Amino acid sequence: MNTTTRRRPLGIGALRAFDAVARRLSFRAAGEELHLTQSAISRQIRALEDELGAALFQRGTRHVELTPAGQQLRRALEPMLQRLDATVRQIRVARGRRRVSVSTFASFASLWLLPRLPSFQQEHPDIDIRVSATDALADLDDPELDVVLRYCHPDDAPAGARRLFGEVLGPVVGASLADQVRRGRAPPLERPDDLARHTLLEEEDRRASGEFVSWRHWLQRQGVPTLEPARWVVLDYTYQQIQAALAGQGVALARLAMVDEPLQRGDLVEPFGTAARTGSPYAYWLARGAAAADRPELRDFEQWLLAQAQRSRAALGEAQ
Repeated sequence: MNTTTRRRPLGIGALRAFDAVARRLSFRAAGEELHLTQSAISRQIRALEDELGAALFQRGTRHVELTPAGQQLRRALEPMLQRLDATVRQIRVARGRRRVSVSTFASFASLWLLPRLPSFQQEHPDIDIRVSATDALADLDDPELDVVLRYCHPDDAPAGARRLFGEVLGPVVGASLADQVRRGRAPPLERPDDLARHTLLEEEDRRASGEFVSWRHWLQRQGVPTLEPARWVVLDYTYQQIQAALAGQGVALARLAMVDEPLQRGDLVEPFGTAARTGSPYAYWLARGAAAADRPELRDFEQWLLAQAQRSRAALGEAQ
């Protein structure tokens, strides 16, 4: 390989072919994905291997495997192609309808954001909202993201993030269970000791913040640290815990900011009142994507979010 060949950039077509074969470990499947013949894919891979001076795949009779060089190239190539594709989508969207892309975690999307979103759509029917709900921490440098909604300690909040509201927790039950208690068809719920005769719905959270959202922490604060309920139901996510409470399956220690509307409607009830609420040092934050252009639709959405957060703060009794 001469000096000129070593310095020449690799062709994007060959890299796309390599990416497809590396993901599918099949030349035929890669050809179907890229709408090319299997022989065309093979030619591109051979040309890429010639340019690199290294084999990228071990080809067997019925299988294809990446070589060490192929694995090295894939690790470098995969994030680059993802970033390129995201930028292309952003450019295409910018030429069409106005859109705001939001990333948040699943429970916050299900319980807080999505129930409120129709009010924004009524005010701004010409703006599309794309919600990506995942518990994986979103990269603020992602060029496709405009807004990131996070839950974290203030020390971990992104630079320039705006605080939406804090974390307040309290026991809640569904209206059906509250009615059974009132009619004497279920054990009383007048003081924390009464929980010994009820089912406690627990969210299993292994993060540092999990200490503050656990029933054990709340029971200790109430002076009954060794209380054991009639039974435990342990769930992975906040929204599952709230769904179970709404269905009358037990008592949930709820993140009250996420359920202020069901509380106001009476779908959920605080059996011990607001005096049983506890707090934590964690809070909910609004951050703008590092690559997000300052557009009117983005400013409109951010202002709407802040107005909705102000209502949640009022419901929690936070200082405005």
